[in-house]
Order: sequence, then structure tokens, then C-alpha cells
Amino acid sequence: MTIRTRFAPSPTGYLHIGGARTALFSWLYARKHGGTFILRIEDTDLERSTAESVNAILEGMTWLGLEYDEGPFYQTKRFDRYKEVIQQLLDGGHAYRCYCTKEELDELRAGQMANKEKPRYNGLCRHRREPRPGVEPVIRFRNPDEGEVVIDDWVRGRVVIKNSELDDLIIARSDGSPTYNLSVVVDDLDMRVTHVIRGDDHLNNTPRQINILKALGADLPHYAHVPMILGSDGSRLSKRHGAVSVMQYRDDGYLPEAVLNYLVRLGWSHGDQELFSLDEMIELFDIKDINHSASTFNPDKLLWLNHHYLMHGDPAHVAHHLRWHLGRLGIDPTEGPDPADVVIAQRERNKTLVDMAASSVFFYRDLAGYDEKAAQKHLTAAAKAGIEALVERFRSLPDWVRADIHGAIEAVAQELGLKMGAVAQPVRVAVTGTTVSPPIDITLELLGRDPTLARLAAALEYIGRQSA
Repeated sequence: MTIRTRFAPSPTGYLHIGGARTALFSWLYARKHGGTFILRIEDTDLERSTAESVNAILEGMTWLGLEYDEGPFYQTKRFDRYKEVIQQLLDGGHAYRCYCTKEELDELRAGQMANKEKPRYNGLCRHRREPRPGVEPVIRFRNPDEGEVVIDDWVRGRVVIKNSELDDLIIARSDGSPTYNLSVVVDDLDMRVTHVIRGDDHLNNTPRQINILKALGADLPHYAHVPMILGSDGSRLSKRHGAVSVMQYRDDGYLPEAVLNYLVRLGWSHGDQELFSLDEMIELFDIKDINHSASTFNPDKLLWLNHHYLMHGDPAHVAHHLRWHLGRLGIDPTEGPDPADVVIAQRERNKTLVDMAASSVFFYRDLAGYDEKAAQKHLTAAAKAGIEALVERFRSLPDWVRADIHGAIEAVAQELGLKMGAVAQPVRVAVTGTTVSPPIDITLELLGRDPTLARLAAALEYIGRQSA
């Protein structure tokens, strides 16, 4: 059997973190077994589905690197097929037209609730043969009255639902459009999906979908219902906990591999291992190892992972993502040092690419000014002699390399009888505008000789004005 999994989001909003985890689990299982991963857009909710949401889903999948083998398929382009199956169910006696009005159904529900009964359709139209004038019927699936549905769920174990607990669900609205449970069944059947991996909020739909599949004479897929993700306070994950768009994590400076590593550990584990390369995820992942209980979202853990990948990732790869963040600041990364070199210089002290880009602006753009406290403390008359001496030494260096820059600063400090920091820190403020940067020799090497000399000259002018 060829493994075929699918990710089937509804385009009624962004791709959120829970959906991304479901997509990852489905993708990993297909990749592990040399199978096929399908992307399906479930856009039958015409009122809420938007093109912007579709684009957000596709963009999120691309950023995460979860490439799909087939799709994207759109349910709105398969209405003819759904009508064909609905008619097949009608012809086979597995579905019927229901002419009950909304008012009648509301009255039925109110009565059942008053009697403390489970609200459900009572099958009134099961045996109706004549149309009801002025009422456009819905179509309901005739659920079996007896027996039970057994779900051998790969995460939750054996789940048994009595058919007597299920009512006759609507499979086509009065305008003829299919409902979720019908279209999902037909899609999974036509696309030969072997493993349905989805959130456990869909578990209540599964027995109904199994009964429809049985009515169509279809083989059943394997089901794996993944527990939900909780916020740090134990409540359902929401925006206040970090349940934002996947692309918000990109905007906030996270690397996709950090997000993937974090997501795979939300509900799945392999011993005590915390860090996984993509190849390791594929090799080690198994649906049956998914935890049965809900996972808790921890933004601090995600930030820790992101810093790890900034520190240990391929600088060229990290630089690819850093360029995007520099561009957001209006910086052309070709007009300055190689971003890969900047990554190496900056990665230890920055946990996100947003921070790294912000702290690297001085490499690519002239200073707009100095931090006031830094200038008052370090750009003083006492610092003038050291800066002037360095300007002369820097001009005469045969090569603008780190070791020689360090040697020049060290020599000036010795000549003036100062500690090295007393010379280096005014230089740092002069070229970066602040007291924080990578080691001064690395900073100056990346900045370049001419920009360094220009900024030191500007600092001397500033000291002169302050002294005057």
C-alpha cells in the first residue's frame, strides 16, 4: 500500500500553529514511508472562505518547507462530483430529502432540551414521499439505526460509538451545495487517502464519515486524532498564548526550522531528545508515538530553539532569512558586508532575526546619531587622543583584517597607558552609535576601512563641538 496523507485546511483565516502541526505530522508520515502528501483547500463555506486566506495558507506551507506532492485541490471545483455521490446515496436509499423548516427544527430542539434530551433530528422526513410546496429540501444521510461504529484510532486507541447516538446529518444544503462531512468523505475516497491525521476536534465527525464511506462501499482510511494544544494557563490555545499566523513567526524573526522543531515536539517525543534536524524528524517520527494528552505551548522554549538555530545553523542559510528582515528596514544588503558574515558576528547576542537586523543597521546605513548616554560617557575630550591615534594607525594598515585592527587598538592603548577598553569603547560608540556590538575588531573589519575612518572623523568633530 502506498501511504497517502493529506492536509485539508479551511481558508477562513491564516494558517495557525495548530494547523501547521497537523500539516507537519501528515507530511512527516508520508515522507517517512515514501508516500504522497496532498494539500486540499476545503473552501465549501463560501461566505467565510477568502482568496487572502488561501494565499496565507500557501505562503505558510512554503515558508515552512512542507512541499506537497499533489494539489492544491479546491472543493469548490468539485461540486459536480459531490452532486453525483449525493445522487448515488439517494438512489441507494442511504439519503433522503428533508422538508422540515427552520422553525420546526427549532421547536423540536427546544422541546428536546426542555425534556433534557440530546438535541437531534428525529427522522420525520425519512418516509416522506411527496414534496412540500414552497420548501426547498435539504438532503440528509440515513444513518443506520442499529449497530456501532468502531474507530481504531492510532492516537486515542479504540473508540466505539453506537449508531443510536447519531442522527441523520445534512449532506446537502437547500441550495444543493455539499456540507463538510459529505465533501470530506468524497475527497478522501477519490484521493485514495490512507491515513487521516487531524485534530481531535474532528473526532465527533469521524463515525458519521465512516458510515457514509460504508454506504459507498469504500475501504476505510486509518485515523489519528491529535490532541489539541493548550496555552500556558491550561486553556485552549488562543492569540494571547501565541496562536498566531505561522507567517507572524517569520515576521517576528523566527527561522522555519526552529518552528518545525518546536511543533514536532508539541505532542511527540523520541526519548529526551529536544533538537531534531528535518532528516531526523522523518526517520524517527511515527504517528503511534504521538502523546494522548494535550500539549502546552511554551513561547520561551520556541525562543530558545530559535537562538540555537541562529547559533548553529549554516550562516548562509540564516543570512538568506536575515536579508528579508534587512529589506523590511529599507536596507539593501548588497551595500555592505556579506550578511553571512554579519550572522556569524551577531548570532551569539541575538535570539531573533528581527533583533539581529535591528542591531546590524549600522553596518549598512550611516549613523543617524549617537545614543545620548553612550556619547556623554565615551565621546569625551579624554577619548580624543586615542581616536586620533587610531585614525593614523588605521590609515597605514596594509590589510584591513581583524588581527591587524586588534593590534592597532592594543598598541594605541599601550602608548597612552590605558586599558584596551578605554580606547575600544569610544571607537565602538563612534562607529555604531551605541555601546553594544560584536567584538570591536570584528565590527570594524565588517564595516570596512573607509566607513570606519569617516565615522571616527565625525566623532572627533562631535567631541570638538561638545568641548566648545
